[in-house]
Amino acid sequence: MNIPRPEYPRPRLVRDQWMNLNGPWKFEFDFGDSGRFKELWKEGNGTFDKEIIVPFVPECKLSGIEYTDFFTTCWYKRTFTLPENWNKESGKILLHIGAADFYTECWVNEVRVGDHRGGYTPFVFDVTKAAKEGENTIVIRCYDNGRDPLQYTGKQIYFNYYNKSCYYTRCTGIWQTVWMEYVPNNYITKVKLTPDVDNKKLDATISFADYTKKGDILSAEVSFEGKVLRTVNAKTTGKAVTFSIPMPGAKLWDLDHPYLYDLKLTFGEDVVKTYFGMRKIAINGYAIELNDKPVYQRLVLDQGFYEDSILTAPDVKELENDILISKKVGFNGARLHMKVFEPYTLYYADKLGYLCWGEFANWGLDDSNVGYLNAFIPGWLEAMERDYSSPALVGWCPLNETTPRRREDTFRNIYNITRAIDPYRPIIDSSGYVHVITDIYDVHDYDQNPKTMKERYVSLEKGEGTVFVNNREKEKYEGQPYFVSEMGGIFWDISEKGTDDWGYGEAPQDMEEFYNRFEGLINVLLDNPKMCAFCYTQLTDVFQEKNGLYAFDRREKFNAERLHKILTRKAAIEKKKR
Repeated sequence: MNIPRPEYPRPRLVRDQWMNLNGPWKFEFDFGDSGRFKELWKEGNGTFDKEIIVPFVPECKLSGIEYTDFFTTCWYKRTFTLPENWNKESGKILLHIGAADFYTECWVNEVRVGDHRGGYTPFVFDVTKAAKEGENTIVIRCYDNGRDPLQYTGKQIYFNYYNKSCYYTRCTGIWQTVWMEYVPNNYITKVKLTPDVDNKKLDATISFADYTKKGDILSAEVSFEGKVLRTVNAKTTGKAVTFSIPMPGAKLWDLDHPYLYDLKLTFGEDVVKTYFGMRKIAINGYAIELNDKPVYQRLVLDQGFYEDSILTAPDVKELENDILISKKVGFNGARLHMKVFEPYTLYYADKLGYLCWGEFANWGLDDSNVGYLNAFIPGWLEAMERDYSSPALVGWCPLNETTPRRREDTFRNIYNITRAIDPYRPIIDSSGYVHVITDIYDVHDYDQNPKTMKERYVSLEKGEGTVFVNNREKEKYEGQPYFVSEMGGIFWDISEKGTDDWGYGEAPQDMEEFYNRFEGLINVLLDNPKMCAFCYTQLTDVFQEKNGLYAFDRREKFNAERLHKILTRKAAIEKKKR
């Protein structure tokens, strides 16, 4: 059969010896959450009487099950044959899961090989000791309780049976590729790449699975368009090595020319391939600059949902297509909203020249709970670690629309941890409301009237009066670059209208009224000389939410050329002489 999502699943760290485990798995619901007591990982226990297509969740159509009622626990089972050249004495066998919602346990040949907590980030189990020659059996348990106040759920709905407002169908279990790879006994685990344009170099930190030996060398070979430019060798220390690669005269990554360099890393018998872009992100006054030039960020809210597969793109090219249709109407980037997107989203953003903000799925967590930090940070660290080296990623925003009851110390800790991991990119502590510490000041403003919206930002433009904030009792504007990070959301439905369909404000009476409102709102933000960015809600309709510029199935709802003309004219901050 054709394997769904057959592409190599980790584009930023590529090896040759791997095996895709997507496709049919045996499946069992565990409505009583009793499977651990019944020891379903043991041969002969449980029925596993259903079949599911991995990596699609059981709630979606493409899984072959499409069960959308509440349940907390499910089990997966399949066999695989160990390749003959995967020698357990000279190497290790790793089992990877791109993402599974929410708490995952795994057994190989009835041996428990590990667990992972978190629904949006990748994890790996070393199954070398449990694996055997010939046929092997994998059993996976996924537990997902979205009503737990210390479990983040993002936009998945748990307070209601049906989809409602801006909450969408629940997802349980595996939703990204399951795969195996063979590696040497000590091997590269992490690659952290930081472009330093001003000093004409790339800084690299490479981590290893185990402590290295005296005299161990890591070799880094840089090439561009197939031509090797230079090779740097570095001595390892402990479980990592940090070094710099000179990059004189480098072609800079930008929106029009997203130049990328290939990087081959060799450590003993381990050879991995990755890539990087040379670019600089900085704040200068009210502007966010790319390579020392102010670039107005014309962003769109991208939620990354799909009709028949919910969180998982049905095909990897759909991730590329979402960027292409966004660029087609004039956006130069996106808030990757309330979800850690699949790795290929940033891969295509890197290749196509598309700015992205990295976010997390913090909804579902009780932000007044002292346990919030412990529940949030492990997944957030995994997300930053995975995506740090992307040149397209230009900022971090860990939280979205948190409440006034939140603990300020939690917000400060999250900001400080984020800054410790990444000293370079701008950080927004919580998009919209309520800020505690933030590099860029953002607000959410769904005013549908361009006239009243313009009046709201006059004080920002003229430097007189009180600048608009979302929660005046809890925060104040302190002169940062200003970003309207959610706006628009104009209701326009081209499908057969359902009773729960909605968008922001009253729907326009006709298409011309839509264009006039859209252009008026965009002009307010482009023409304000102290505004650095906006984010329009949203790229596509999502289930009942009908305010996308495209339908849920990605059909065009509006004239792309007309939207492109509105969105791409030069902003005031881009005209300002520096």
